[in-house]
Amino acid sequence: MSLQISAGYVSLPGPRERNEDFCGLVTPSGSELATKGVLAALADGVSGGVGGREAAESTVRGLLADYYATPDTWTVPHALDRVLQAVNQWLFGRSGANRELAGMATTLSALVVRGRHYYVAHVGDSRIYLMRNGRLQQLTTDHVWDHPEMHHVLTRAIGLDAATVIDYADGTLEKGDVFMLVSDGVWEPLGDLELARCAVQDSDAKAAANALVGAAIAAGGNDNASALVLRVHELPHNAWHHTLAEQAHSLPVPPRLRPGQGLDGFVVLELLHDSRATLLYKVLRPDGSLGVLKTLQPTLADDRKQCAALLADEWLARRFILHYFPQIVPLAAEQRSFLYYLMSFHDGATVREHLAVGRHFTVAEAVTLGIRVLKGLATLHRMDIVHRDIKPDNLHLGTDGKLRILDLGVAQSALGQIEQGVPGTPSFIAPELFAGGAATAQSDLFATGVTLYHLLTRKYPYGEIEPFQHPRFGDPLPPTRYRPDIPGWLESILLKAVARDPKLRFETSEEFLLALERGERRPLVMPLRTPLAARDAARLWQSIATVAVVINLLLLYVILAK
Repeated sequence: MSLQISAGYVSLPGPRERNEDFCGLVTPSGSELATKGVLAALADGVSGGVGGREAAESTVRGLLADYYATPDTWTVPHALDRVLQAVNQWLFGRSGANRELAGMATTLSALVVRGRHYYVAHVGDSRIYLMRNGRLQQLTTDHVWDHPEMHHVLTRAIGLDAATVIDYADGTLEKGDVFMLVSDGVWEPLGDLELARCAVQDSDAKAAANALVGAAIAAGGNDNASALVLRVHELPHNAWHHTLAEQAHSLPVPPRLRPGQGLDGFVVLELLHDSRATLLYKVLRPDGSLGVLKTLQPTLADDRKQCAALLADEWLARRFILHYFPQIVPLAAEQRSFLYYLMSFHDGATVREHLAVGRHFTVAEAVTLGIRVLKGLATLHRMDIVHRDIKPDNLHLGTDGKLRILDLGVAQSALGQIEQGVPGTPSFIAPELFAGGAATAQSDLFATGVTLYHLLTRKYPYGEIEPFQHPRFGDPLPPTRYRPDIPGWLESILLKAVARDPKLRFETSEEFLLALERGERRPLVMPLRTPLAARDAARLWQSIATVAVVINLLLLYVILAK
């Protein structure tokens, strides 16, 4: 079952000549409802300025339009903030460029209802209330001066300053929840008791909004009166990854295929990859072109997490139409009778395969490869996706001269991921992940640093780490210990990338990329070795205690010898 809501809104000028409030609502359907949700917004233009109405309407219309154009992989607060900061800058610039619109600004209260959660974005003194089980809760805080004579003066608003700070909050939905977005022309004359009464007196959302606005005007409200009411009737049964698991469960995992066998019109030419969980086949498509068919090992046919992970891999890969990633080949629902997906085929080999046949990568080749990986990662990270498994096996060098990042099966995005313990290959996993920390863009950059280090030296900065091992991290070994021809500037970059402390690493892909592109023209300062006291305090004190015991024993021996 999908999310089911009803909503209605009313906006009246009240006793004023001009209505400077504006509200709106978008209720998408299908996949957009699951990934972006329902968006409701209410704005109250700053009174006294001719641009108040324009500010309110432009903000709401801009938010309703542009929120749905943001990547599906962004978190809701991230998407809202990027849109609202752009709207704020536009309003502030317009206000400064036109004297008649000077001071144009607006409050904004926005609500996103997606899946089984709600998200609030708020600035100004309009409000959002939640009525649940007979109890009224205010979800927002007014941004006004804390003085009896100035409580109508805003301290924050959209368009008021060049940059604004927006409050964000979130919570879990319950069936029967009633949300009310109201301007100060409604909540101020009514008070909490009357707001609560109007919210529950009628099950129809539009009627409830009418009741709120009518009651506010009847109570002597002297401002524009606007209300938007949203009622939650049904919640989706499952989260995003559970939905994927259900979809995957409806498709059987194909048996292991041999060259010459067919599957849904594709002819298998050869097995490209055989791992613990997945199989990749090179196939001939009906139109005569080549493709790569990815599916699961037949032994995992009943593993719902692995089945869902395969579809999550496909869902994320569809979001990237870039040469840094293999492209997903669209398939009609009726064309696919088994659990798999199809990708574009590219001649070439993975970096691991190049190393396995003894290829020697020069410093220039390693730097070029690193630059390409970081450009691809920058795209992932801008979309709030963490790959979580960067390593030589997942970097493909095509005969067309392009590098492609493979395997998004364990990637982490705003919609969640299919958890399978700590994902990745132990020797490439950042230290904080072994301690239970969350994967971040920096952990991807750590893995990239380890990959480049291994590419040049065939070694690992902290030694090879076996599965289920709990490593202790000291300082990384300088790569010049294994390969003296690595220049100092590159060694500094690699050591910074694989630093044990995330605070000492590159913060973003772009920063790492810039360091590689500048090279010896702008070398980094070589990081100092961490003192033993900071690296391993317990070991330091054990050493001091051991030395103290030895000295005491020697003194005792000298005394007794006399």
